[in-house]
Amino acid sequence: MNPTAYFDQFATRYQPYKAGAWCYEDGCIYRGLQLLYEATGEDRWVDHLTRLVSAQVSSKGLLAGYDPKEYNIDNILSGRVLFPLSALTGETRYTAAAEHLIGQLKDHPRIRTGNYWHKRRYPHQVWLDGLYMALPFQIEYALATGHASLIADALQQFDSALALTVDRGGLYVHGYDESREQRWADGDTGKSPAVWARAIGWLAMALIDALVILPASADSSALREKTIAILNEIAARQTSSGLWEQVLDAPQLEGNYEESSATAMFAYALMRAARLDLATGPTAEQFAAAGKRALSALVETRLAESEGMIRFTGICQVAGLGSIDGPYRDGTPHYYLTEPVVCDDAKGVGPLMMAYAEAVRTNGSVF
Repeated sequence: MNPTAYFDQFATRYQPYKAGAWCYEDGCIYRGLQLLYEATGEDRWVDHLTRLVSAQVSSKGLLAGYDPKEYNIDNILSGRVLFPLSALTGETRYTAAAEHLIGQLKDHPRIRTGNYWHKRRYPHQVWLDGLYMALPFQIEYALATGHASLIADALQQFDSALALTVDRGGLYVHGYDESREQRWADGDTGKSPAVWARAIGWLAMALIDALVILPASADSSALREKTIAILNEIAARQTSSGLWEQVLDAPQLEGNYEESSATAMFAYALMRAARLDLATGPTAEQFAAAGKRALSALVETRLAESEGMIRFTGICQVAGLGSIDGPYRDGTPHYYLTEPVVCDDAKGVGPLMMAYAEAVRTNGSVF
């Protein structure tokens, strides 16, 4: 099955994830469409992108449904397409919108190490998800505007987040609570209990996307080494099917299943690291092969036609830590197996677009 037919169909029928409000789920699709356009040069991808984003950005750069005082780190992610759209269209509303987002980050609460809170309603907490949501945008904004201090700040946040969440097995747990008030947080370390695959996927994509755009003046050698180590750990956990399990540090856990969104994220990160020379020699070849194998497995086993429509299946709908008004999410390995598994969720489709774009850039037309 050719994934581009699915992507075109999906983007044509796509409705904003949260009734039109600016949100990270839409941002996953925006980033995927951006990379498809950059990889193929086909106008249909940027046409989809422009149509969807322009409906959420006013002529003055105001973002639909966006409240910076929520201090929701997720809301930053969609901003990554604003500078490319400004360059493509010449419309100043996109750079004005980027200023609103960086304004949130200037005021965003932080823990003592300097890391952004995940959200105002999740105070004193750092989740791996948030690194992808904010830090590549912060670096891209710095490059576009000359605010070099934002790059140093982003690198420091990466370093401290990794130190706070490192797991004994060489990977990283989903979250950290500085206050130790959450039931999911270890009383001594503040860490959550398990290694959730999609959290590692967010982390891997954040690291790769940041490292490949850093200026030569930035000292990123230590972060690069940690990133290669993370990718090695990811590659070592790929199953015989080419996919990855929902809970990476519990392969014997009853009910553990192979999950599509994390697999797409890993495929993207591995292939991108190899293509852009973050890894070299046999390591790069290993990463490229693992990534392409994963993408092939997703296309062959997780894209399915139903009632005349193509669907992307096997996606964990959502997972998090703690709760505001629902059941408490305790972050244990078993918890991650209780969330619904759905098809066509933006958190899976966007990374699948990104992974496919990487394959096109590496090998030309594929599948």
